[in-house]
Amino acid sequence: MRRISRITVAGAATASLALALSACGGTSTSSSSSESKGDKGLAIAYDVGGKGDQSFNDAAYAGLEQAKKEFGYETADVEPTEGETDADKEQRLASLAKQGYNPVIGVGYAYAAAVKGAAEKFPDTTFGIVDDATIEAKNVADLVFSEEQASYLAGVAAAKSTKTNTVGFVGGVDIPLIHKFQAGFEQGVKDTNAKVKVIPQYLTQTAEEGGFSSPDKGKTAAEGQIEKKADVIYAAAGLSGQGVIEAAAANKVWAIGVDSDQYQQEALAKYKDSILTSAMKDVAKAVYNLAKSVEDGKPTTGIVKGDLKTGEVSLSNSNPKFADDAELQEAIETAKEKIISGEITVKSS
Repeated sequence: MRRISRITVAGAATASLALALSACGGTSTSSSSSESKGDKGLAIAYDVGGKGDQSFNDAAYAGLEQAKKEFGYETADVEPTEGETDADKEQRLASLAKQGYNPVIGVGYAYAAAVKGAAEKFPDTTFGIVDDATIEAKNVADLVFSEEQASYLAGVAAAKSTKTNTVGFVGGVDIPLIHKFQAGFEQGVKDTNAKVKVIPQYLTQTAEEGGFSSPDKGKTAAEGQIEKKADVIYAAAGLSGQGVIEAAAANKVWAIGVDSDQYQQEALAKYKDSILTSAMKDVAKAVYNLAKSVEDGKPTTGIVKGDLKTGEVSLSNSNPKFADDAELQEAIETAKEKIISGEITVKSS
């Protein structure tokens, strides 16, 4: 049964929500027959890049869509705005909570201050934040992942696939979260073949400079690495990673995607034959699971971590050239088993 506080939302809430959010990012809502009861469920607020990034944000949206379909309630997803402040983000989350959405999830570490503030103002609403573990509150779930573990496997794949003994790493923004991707990738490469050189590059120092939202920056970085003989490039750069994949396809080298299975993304279909694999983290599952916990009346809070053991980080097998390479698959499976057993400890920095 849904909690009473979720059902006693005034009928005029939808109109006021649109007004409240118009100043802090667009929103789209979807509803079913439950709308007549004022029954509202999951709401997500996107990170930089917004919906359509074919990566991180789209994975969160997939979780929202699953919850909407299964629970038959109204949902909302809200875009970020350029140059917004923490106060703008907090207003967005607070507006969603005020209208009766529950849970409310900030997609990305940039929502840390906003989630903390909104959670204090709405203690009866469950909040979630993806990729941040700093919020300690009774009504907040910190949804984090062992990205370094999937990145290690990506490193194994890169080291086994390179013909030039040179591979690249493109990070969107030079921050600790993306350092985890780089650290795991480099360790996986070196443990597999110490002769392989890794060329790392970050696009920007801050997200505001477009490191996660500029395909042109990603393309330029990848082209520079290809000139240095890199023939496998792993991008942990959000929307900017599309530029890396485009450059890889144009130069007939391999790209490794991130967060979502980018081989399967419609917007990247013309490049898919150049996408070796993707180091995935199941943001969709984490978002859905939090919504389900609220739906079940037992909201999850605290740190919730996904890793190889739980199956919430992994490598995709969609590309047949990758999936059918028995030697490569054996190397990846061996590394995976050693990480899960603890024989290999993957660095996160």
